Amino acid sequence: MSIKIGKASFWHVHAWDYTKQAQQHQDTVIAAVWDEDPERGRKAAEQLNVPYFEEFADMLAVEGLDAIIVDAPTNIHQKLIIAAAQAGKHIFTEKVIAPTVQEVNDIIKEVDNSSVKLTVSLPRLNDGYTQAIQKVLHEGHLGVITYVRVRLSHNGAIAGWLPDHFFNLKQCGGGALIDLGCHPMYLTRLFLDQPVTAVSANFGHITGKEVEDNAVATLYTESGAIGIVEAGFVNSHSPFSIEVHGTEGTLLYGTPEEKILLRSNKAADSGAGWLEVPIPENRESSFDQWVSHIQQNTLAVENIEIAVELTRLIEAANRSASEGNVISI
Repeated sequence: MSIKIGKASFWHVHAWDYTKQAQQHQDTVIAAVWDEDPERGRKAAEQLNVPYFEEFADMLAVEGLDAIIVDAPTNIHQKLIIAAAQAGKHIFTEKVIAPTVQEVNDIIKEVDNSSVKLTVSLPRLNDGYTQAIQKVLHEGHLGVITYVRVRLSHNGAIAGWLPDHFFNLKQCGGGALIDLGCHPMYLTRLFLDQPVTAVSANFGHITGKEVEDNAVATLYTESGAIGIVEAGFVNSHSPFSIEVHGTEGTLLYGTPEEKILLRSNKAADSGAGWLEVPIPENRESSFDQWVSHIQQNTLAVENIEIAVELTRLIEAANRSASEGNVISI
């Protein structure tokens, strides 16, 4: 029996990607569209050959609708997700869940009360290189972790392909960090594998937009390990890169080749050379995991924990950049 999904907005650049995932999954179907922009919503509904609803509540009231995919402006996530949960609809949402911890807490409370299945799109958690790096860390090849750096950047603000509304502070809650920077943020926190005690951030405005198009955040831990998160909309040919350093070795990925290189004092050659670490296939996507949770009546516990922590760190970074202070967590 197909899971019937309502599409809540095509605001986000990945909205059609998730739509295609729903179309390609054998157990899901897009059955309705709502969009805060009626013209965009009607056009999408026409392409999908499904009804368009001017009111979100009317779409939620559609008989047999099981779930929604949220790709709306970040500042209305709270309103939409809570309404969907109260209507008993399962929810798949683009990151971040919401821009503030208070909003996220309100959302999680309603999701728990409604017993619906929530999953957040954190795609790089599922990539093979992430699985391989975690294995290296769990096996202790790097010793005690001292430094993690993850960088993700593109040229969307200078090449003209990023939509204008991605530079709208009210809708987005920020710029490069809260959008693209979410990925290096949750990966850096994952590889540090310990609580972050404080955050500092610096934002740049290369193109003079309302939001930052160049960003760096520093994560501090009680152990003294440091995480560096970098993101930008103004860089051409900047490779996605990961560095993890420890007392016994170093791991590199994407500098610039998509290979994991490891040099460790615990290796057979005692760190004399770089070893290439095999990268497994990606595990199932966040969307596929969501569908499985619906079907098997399970919870996306790890996914939601990481997503909640992501908002906590992004909110602290935004405060730090605004106030010019280190923000304690």
